Amino acid sequence: MLDRTIPPPIKDAIEFELQLKPYTFFELDNGVPVYTIDAGTQEVFQLELVFYAGNSFELQKAVAGATNFLLKNGTSTKTAFEINEAFEYYGAHCARACYNETAVINLSSLSKHLDKLLPVIKEMITDSVFLEEELATYKQNSKQRLSVSLKKSEFVAARLIDAYVYGEQHPYGTYTNPEDIDALNTAQLKEFFKQYYINGSCVIFVSGKLPADLKEQLNKNFGGLNLKANNEPLPAINPQPATEKKYRISNDAEGVQGAIRIARHFPNRHHPDFMKVMVLNTLFGGYFGSRLMSNIREDKGYTYGIHSYVQNHLQQTAWLISTEAGKDVSEATVEEVYKEMKLLREELVDEEELLLVRNYLIGTILGDLDGPFQIMGRWKNIILNKLDEKYFYDSIHVIKTISAEEIRELAKKYLNPEDFYELIVI
Repeated sequence: MLDRTIPPPIKDAIEFELQLKPYTFFELDNGVPVYTIDAGTQEVFQLELVFYAGNSFELQKAVAGATNFLLKNGTSTKTAFEINEAFEYYGAHCARACYNETAVINLSSLSKHLDKLLPVIKEMITDSVFLEEELATYKQNSKQRLSVSLKKSEFVAARLIDAYVYGEQHPYGTYTNPEDIDALNTAQLKEFFKQYYINGSCVIFVSGKLPADLKEQLNKNFGGLNLKANNEPLPAINPQPATEKKYRISNDAEGVQGAIRIARHFPNRHHPDFMKVMVLNTLFGGYFGSRLMSNIREDKGYTYGIHSYVQNHLQQTAWLISTEAGKDVSEATVEEVYKEMKLLREELVDEEELLLVRNYLIGTILGDLDGPFQIMGRWKNIILNKLDEKYFYDSIHVIKTISAEEIRELAKKYLNPEDFYELIVI
């Protein structure tokens, strides 16, 4: 009999052996790859169609995003209202999103309604008509949102720092102005839609409690389309970063805060240092107990929160520190960031702090493996970055075994103030 007077043993998260549930893979008749995770107890599913139709492929600014958004705004047989009504009738949610290389259609609902919903998605990606009135509404709303956002220093800082690091002509550094939205026309959107959706490259991810005839349903709706697997290399565009490294921008004379962004170029996930730097980044500014939070929030009281992270891009990427602080302490905040870099370059992290970071990272991964949608999210990131399950297990090994000496050497290599672009927008 269990003795409840004896507490159970406490184990550190790093003592757990994590396992990434494998996916099931098949191809549709047209060669489109499909990755599935059949798991969970609830009769729900999530379907993601990932098209290689991001802004890296557009010839004019804002075309990729507008095309993706308006997929849900009318076909030759359904109005925007009728499309939305078709999803709402079955309690489904359909979202769109456009990124640098990819554009996504995400559908979630009860598993029993999959057969009713797939034809609607098929109609969206083969028969969207991009009506003039729908585009006009989109342009008006987009310009209004942009006008409001441009008054916010954090919005201005977020887009300017990318422009400095990558260059304004680079897909990662470009940003949209009102005149770019005004220049949109339906002919551009229809051509982009034809090239990158009707005849585009696609990969499909499905997770949840899946029906036994999933492959047949997907083949019926998508297997006969002109879609294909993405076997071509992504557009290679070299960064053209700004020559100046330090910027101070006045955006709101009435504002009381400065938006601070500090960033440098960094290798992507294929570089041997990437996994180890994820540990260093967490220690530096990647979670609530980080050095930056402890100093700049808890000790100095300059900010409500400060974070560092490596951008999740498929090609080039950047290491970025982001925060908002009072106008009068913005410069001091930057100096404190550099002081924390200096400490990491010169001193060894103690084992207690390193153990805390290890446990935090393993605990985060444990949370990410809780349920089929989260598991598929892990796999999607691995697959789209052209990696495999070895990357996952190698990451776990690095978290558990990286030494304080290795962390200090990485800090010497990557945390040097002269390598960072520095921006304060007030």
